Amino acid sequence: MKKYLLSIFTLIIPIITFAQDSTAEKFDAVFKEYTGWFVEGIFAEIPFTDDIQIPWVLFVLVGGALFFTIYFKFINITGFKTAVKVVQGKYEDIEKHGVDKLYGDQTPGGNVFETIKDDGADGEVSHFQALTAALSATVGLGNIAGVAVALSIGGPGATFWMIVAGLLGMASKFAECTLGVKYRDVGEDGTVYGGPMYYLSKGLKEKGAGGVGKVLAAIFAIFVIGGSFGGGNMFQANQAAAQFTKLFGLTGDNAGMYFGIVMAALVAVVIIGGIKRIASVTEKVVPFMAGIYVLAALIILFANFTLIDDAFALIFEGAFSGLGIAGGLIGVMIQGVRRGAFSNEAGVGSAAIAHSAVRTKYPASEGIVALLEPFVDTVVICTMTALVIIITNFGGDSSAISGTFMQYGVEVKEGVEITATAFDTVIPHFSIVLTIAVILFAFSTMISWSYYGMQGWAYLFGKGKITDLIYKILFLFFVVVGASISLGAVIDFSDAMIFAMVVPNIIGVVMLSPLIRKELKKYMNAINKKEDALEDGATDLVDEM
Repeated sequence: MKKYLLSIFTLIIPIITFAQDSTAEKFDAVFKEYTGWFVEGIFAEIPFTDDIQIPWVLFVLVGGALFFTIYFKFINITGFKTAVKVVQGKYEDIEKHGVDKLYGDQTPGGNVFETIKDDGADGEVSHFQALTAALSATVGLGNIAGVAVALSIGGPGATFWMIVAGLLGMASKFAECTLGVKYRDVGEDGTVYGGPMYYLSKGLKEKGAGGVGKVLAAIFAIFVIGGSFGGGNMFQANQAAAQFTKLFGLTGDNAGMYFGIVMAALVAVVIIGGIKRIASVTEKVVPFMAGIYVLAALIILFANFTLIDDAFALIFEGAFSGLGIAGGLIGVMIQGVRRGAFSNEAGVGSAAIAHSAVRTKYPASEGIVALLEPFVDTVVICTMTALVIIITNFGGDSSAISGTFMQYGVEVKEGVEITATAFDTVIPHFSIVLTIAVILFAFSTMISWSYYGMQGWAYLFGKGKITDLIYKILFLFFVVVGASISLGAVIDFSDAMIFAMVVPNIIGVVMLSPLIRKELKKYMNAINKKEDALEDGATDLVDEM
């Protein structure tokens, strides 16, 4: 394995060195010529008014989220407390062995628990690991840079609609991740293969739409592979390299390439070990960096606690008035919903791949855990970022259109710099920590998306060590490419592929919604059965085998 990786890095250096000249620009232009139609189609906008146009994919994302919220009786609210308990391991025993085995008939003559053969749940990671692996793919540049961009265009009011998108997205995550566990494949060695590819093909086949399911699954697999190479890889490597070279003042054509090689080597160490190693890394990196980021935000908010109510006043006022922002109310709403939906990827189906690897006998248990993801990503972290920017940007205009370092209604291109400026106003030189955070978040996003893409690759080309190795080598190659050269059209195309995943995924999840509801009822009945048994004095037969 090490021999193969060394060989590929030896080949990468001369290829990237050659690509750093004008050939890259020519390639970018040719690529745009042949793929521009796809990008324009995915991000095509539907005219709403003379000034406002709404991307059609946003209708699909938000429409699906609204449907799931209503259909599952506001699971994003009613299931929140249960989700926290599941992550804490309160129901780990029934998820591993089944409620009937542990809390079923306790009368004499029944099965003796200690003598029953262990038929523990399939899966490779815990609920917490699955959650952090999925979060690592969404928490990052969207929370740091994307929020600043949304505020620059839509003003403080965009924050309100960002929160709404996050809350609605919780229902989408619940639905798709429940299906991810239910229809996963488990290899003889215990390796889990899951995600929309499997519930689209297997689930729709059960409903008599096998042909449609196979087509949708194949389309999704192609999109997730393309997205993993681009938005989940090259874009992350490019932004991380830019922040790193800027922090240390590095110049020269080869600076990005060397950074990319180092980053690729670090990524290789993780992804070669599969989802278990990916999860073991993300469960440490994501909480650590998110914790530092949130702590810094809390310090700033505490230092300016007298302005928090003013900030929320601007948020609510701007959410329903527009505050003079271009596009008014509708424009503000679009920016907030768009940033929230795109940040947490609810409805895209990517998270279902990571969550499908969890150890449990009840698919709905992981769906309930997954609904925490948009809450953490969008409702908590994005909102904190927005509050920090709004409070530190209070300027001389009471309508909040102008500020000290950012004027609302004027789009900014470098969102990270705006957020860094906001943090630096209270915590000097925090921009250095923020740069490290960007790099680590980019790293965690890459390793998670490598798993997503590999699952799509395995679905299309077969499961095995050779096919896995080919994909991983390609993925590492694109890490260096992304850090080394500017390929705007390629990034646009790969981002379009990520959001194109929404179409087959939402279609399948909506069709399979009745089955999801059955799984939810099954799991909630199991929880109630355990709690009733414990209340009646039954012995808790938790086994840690």
